[in-house]
Amino acid sequence: MGLTHVAVELQSLGSKNTYAADFLVDTGAMETMAPAAALREIGIEPVGKRAYGLANGQLEEFEYGLAQISLMGHVTAGEILFGPDNAEPLLGVIALQAAGFLVDPRNERLRKLRARPLKLAVSA
Repeated sequence: MGLTHVAVELQSLGSKNTYAADFLVDTGAMETMAPAAALREIGIEPVGKRAYGLANGQLEEFEYGLAQISLMGHVTAGEILFGPDNAEPLLGVIALQAAGFLVDPRNERLRKLRARPLKLAVSA
């Protein structure tokens, strides 16, 4: 299996400025991340800072802001992490689920859900 990339456009809420790039779909990441300089350039400002556990086990703090996230003809909004300026943009599972997509790793693409579940399934 290879890597899945998708064209994503980020927009500052209440602005027309956008950042467009191919984002790596990262099902191991909860959050979406883009280079901090690109986010600031389009007017996205940090609204907070949190510690995150990295794949190597280290903890690192990242600032986060709010953005409109557009992919494959669908729009959602959510938190976006201010990554290092040389960081590859990452699309995390929160944004994927909010936009109603699943990852098809065999075909290295995203698949749109027919319908989003309104409630969680609970097993007895």
